[in-house]
Amino acid sequence: MPRKYEMKTEKPLKMDQKNLQELSTITFAPYIYLSTGLIGKARHAGGNMFRHQMDTFAILIDYGYIDSPLLKASIVHDTVEDIRDFDKNQIINADEEGQAVLDIVMEVTRREDESKKQFLQRILDTGSQKAKILKCADRISNMISLGYVTDPVFIERYCDETEFFLLPMALEVDFNMYHELINLIMTRRRYLEDGGYFCDRSKPTTSADSTK
Repeated sequence: MPRKYEMKTEKPLKMDQKNLQELSTITFAPYIYLSTGLIGKARHAGGNMFRHQMDTFAILIDYGYIDSPLLKASIVHDTVEDIRDFDKNQIINADEEGQAVLDIVMEVTRREDESKKQFLQRILDTGSQKAKILKCADRISNMISLGYVTDPVFIERYCDETEFFLLPMALEVDFNMYHELINLIMTRRRYLEDGGYFCDRSKPTTSADSTK
């Protein structure tokens, strides 16, 4: 029986002309078009959700992934969750791989009855390899954007969440992603430390503080 983390998603050891030729045969335009529905969705760190989709796509290319359904799913991975009344048939009908793309998208889509922790735990416990790879690329994008966030409570919570759920997920599917996520966690926590956040948090609460 293959180990849980054995690589099965298409990824060359080194991108070469053959792989670039393979990428050139993949049609991304229908998925980019669907993703433009996210242009009006602002992000906490600035920018919008459409740019985040393309950033996640670029991260997968950067890591050498050439799996067609995975790359297409990265371009539309937030559409079902973040576009009101989004018709999932638009993904299914995008091309002949539409159903496979939607299957990955639905794995990384938070369900209405799920808390954030339940959502991430589900992917960690039962997610396919492609869903985990996509979620790790998505989190790398989010952690980089976290450098533009100034809310220390949000940063700490996001780092803790990444350490608890995403590091074990990345360890299963891509050690280089695991390494990058560790470095991102360290730099974001260093920002909090340099800003005195941990020291301020450890101070006893005064009566004046408690009224704020």
